[in-house]
Amino acid sequence: MSDAAAADFRLPRRQVRLDTILRLRWLAALGQLAAIFIVEQGLEFDVEVVPCLAIVGFSALLNLILQLWFNPMERLEPSFAAALLALNIVELAGLLFFTGGLQNPFSFLFLAPVLISATALPIRFTIALGMLAVACASVLVFIHFPLPWDSDDPLVLPPIYLFGVWLSIVVAIGVTSLYAFQVAEEARKLSDALAATELVLAREQHLTQLDGLAAAAAHELGTPLSTIFLISRELEQGVNDKKQLLVDIKTLREQTQRCRDILAKITQLSSSGAPFDRMPLSALIEETVAPHRDFDVAIKVRIAVAGTPEPVGMRNPAIIYGVGNILENAVDFARTAVEVNAWWNTEAVEIVISDDGPGIAPDLLKRIGEPYLSRRRDADDAQGVRSGLGLGVFIARTLLERTGATVSFTNRVFPDHGAVVQIVWPRSRFETKEPAAELT
Repeated sequence: MSDAAAADFRLPRRQVRLDTILRLRWLAALGQLAAIFIVEQGLEFDVEVVPCLAIVGFSALLNLILQLWFNPMERLEPSFAAALLALNIVELAGLLFFTGGLQNPFSFLFLAPVLISATALPIRFTIALGMLAVACASVLVFIHFPLPWDSDDPLVLPPIYLFGVWLSIVVAIGVTSLYAFQVAEEARKLSDALAATELVLAREQHLTQLDGLAAAAAHELGTPLSTIFLISRELEQGVNDKKQLLVDIKTLREQTQRCRDILAKITQLSSSGAPFDRMPLSALIEETVAPHRDFDVAIKVRIAVAGTPEPVGMRNPAIIYGVGNILENAVDFARTAVEVNAWWNTEAVEIVISDDGPGIAPDLLKRIGEPYLSRRRDADDAQGVRSGLGLGVFIARTLLERTGATVSFTNRVFPDHGAVVQIVWPRSRFETKEPAAELT
């Protein structure tokens, strides 16, 4: 599968629900109220209660308005979600302004909105929110009310300590946001690629079923329809013989009824039990190789003769697509030839596909199987060599591993060059009479 085709499977970036943001804002408001109450009543410190409660009250009022006027299950546009997260940062900065600035240990809550953005919003909004949080933290270093503390023994922190707190907030925002973004992005890629895999497998199974039904219909209906045609022609030529006409009409009715029975049978026919449900390993290889024989690359198929009978497995679209996609990549990268070698014994069934192309780049060799891994060069590159693999390899590997196969990627040993893909099934899994596990 080409990179352009792979891009078609990508799903749009996930949007945050309003309900999720509101739950976080309510949780923040309750936590802020609890902190104000504990400091003021429990610790008996002097706190600017009125402005702090005004900020918390404004946050709660905005939550009520959003909850009443909008559907909480609505997916927010990234800009709207970023605006609400920015408001969280500003509200927190306001509370910290009245409660000691960066001397307040709750100043590290600047991380929360930025981390939420990193996991759910485009990178540009995360950068903007991070810069807003850093700006607020920088202002609070110099401008803030005193930290609520014992008036008889006020706490005065040295400037170097406050600078350390500011620097730790800045570094934490940068590092944790980048880490959260990378983890969320990998999860998104994996989810998108699995969705693409499911679509490909469903399409392949649908085409296979249609092909089997068409072949069965052509075979089963061929004989009665031919009889109907011949009798109809004879009726035109011998209509004067009434006795023979009655016999022919009776036969015509019987054959017509037979057609109706066959059609009723086909509508209830499932893929299981079809004539080509099971196929030997050699037939599987020939079916995957046949579409690629018309290219300029020679495909050499070698099937080792073993002392045990040839394995016969289910005609599984997942296996056909997976092996076919790997073979397509081999033909795509090969210079002159591709080899397909197969062998089996009582324990395992193995297919090895190799080419004489440039091989797999060392830095990609251990990462093959990740979605959207690609280093293809443009057609007008100086050497014109393509050195990457796209989403297709991930889909192929996923499909094959779902059928019980182990897929490994290596390069040929020097002085030979080219990539080698080894696909190995336990023979019991390859010859199973039940369809392989499908994607859900």
